[in-house]
Amino acid sequence: MSSSEHQRQIWGVTMTTTTTTGVFSAAVLAPVPDETEAYDLPIVGALPPDLTGRYLRNGPNPLPGENPAHWFGGHGMLHGIRLADGRAEWYRNRWIRTDPFKGKVTDRRSHRATTANTHIIEHGGCLLALGEGGFPYQVDRELDTVGPHDFGGKLRTAMTAHPKQDPVTGELHFFGYGATPPYATYHRADASGQLVHSAEIEIAGPTMMHDFAVAENHVIWLDLPVTFDHTLIDRGMPYAWNEQYGARLGLMPKNGTEVRWFEVDPCYVFHVGNASELPDGRITLDVVRYGRAGWDHMWSSIGGQVRNGHEVVLSAGRVGGATLHRWTLDPATGVVADQPLDDLEVEFPTLNEERLGRANRFLYTVSQPLGAVVKFDTNSGQTSVAELGRDRIPGEAVFVPAADARNEDDGWLLTVVGDETGSASELVVLDASDLDSGRVATVQLARRVPAGFHGSWIPDPAS
Repeated sequence: MSSSEHQRQIWGVTMTTTTTTGVFSAAVLAPVPDETEAYDLPIVGALPPDLTGRYLRNGPNPLPGENPAHWFGGHGMLHGIRLADGRAEWYRNRWIRTDPFKGKVTDRRSHRATTANTHIIEHGGCLLALGEGGFPYQVDRELDTVGPHDFGGKLRTAMTAHPKQDPVTGELHFFGYGATPPYATYHRADASGQLVHSAEIEIAGPTMMHDFAVAENHVIWLDLPVTFDHTLIDRGMPYAWNEQYGARLGLMPKNGTEVRWFEVDPCYVFHVGNASELPDGRITLDVVRYGRAGWDHMWSSIGGQVRNGHEVVLSAGRVGGATLHRWTLDPATGVVADQPLDDLEVEFPTLNEERLGRANRFLYTVSQPLGAVVKFDTNSGQTSVAELGRDRIPGEAVFVPAADARNEDDGWLLTVVGDETGSASELVVLDASDLDSGRVATVQLARRVPAGFHGSWIPDPAS
């Protein structure tokens, strides 16, 4: 096989790759070969003194010599930066010691057989590395693996990488989905981390349900036309667009299991911004929405299979990708209104999670084609942009409330930023209330951090 270089786009960013190592050949995705750590990291600017804790981020990182066909297939690796007293005390990275990492998988159907490579959260005093193919894996604050976490034997399905913690009750709402019935199961854990409720949800078929939404009194399900295809099991990621499947949203009371379904135009959603309930009984749901062409391009660029050679539509010289939309579900009429909120290509929506499931004004997204973090004011429609450089690749921007916060956007955004050349990455801190002013501080990391998925700010425990 030739190792000549060629150009392609991944999520809207042009990358130079070689034909020898597939999707992981792009510099921004290429795995690092080892675990390392560094101390007293250099800082440009001044870190806010109320940033005391750990920023942790998860993503796929195959072992040396491994070459998964799909980006989603790499072993989970955590990257962590410890901040305190205006200093960046350390950086370290650690693979998550799952059963597949240790070579201990004898049954691919086991819920322990997961890469745990998508997210990391803290709930009930436990740090949980999440990957939607199986159980979470618990890690400690130094990023060492404790082991699979099944909620004391009560969890008997996989667990989504996008659970939602109610900011009022502290309960964790989550689900598991699979390729065989039951296609989806709803779970709820109390604030202490005890699993207290599980119920099967009737879904039409084996859809890839990556995310969902929680409002104050409801859960909103996404039943969308990317479904399991057993013929693709040996080709990386066995999911593909299914034109015949249809698309719908399911509205379910938190204290019930009966779902009311609302038809929507075919699309796919990886990531939800937020949901909230209006005084008149309608429910809004903000999402980053892919049409068919945008989905096909994105999915094929990270190793997925695309059916029927669907035409990719070019817009303004680049591939049209995912954009921010608002669905408004009206239980009185059974109708969903679909409103585009902006035409900018974005991903990884985040918010001040103290507003999760309630009315919120601001969403924070990443525009990789612009090399920018973008703030949307969903009330006014205005945007603010922190441009980090056209050659820079920002990751998900995690919101951290300021210690003396009075307004929804009083706080900081933390994002790991890389570039197309593979040089060392940075942890960038932005003022969420004044994004246009640019960087507040930049922590210069000890190495390149491959592009990954999701992370969390883990504050130090209250003394």
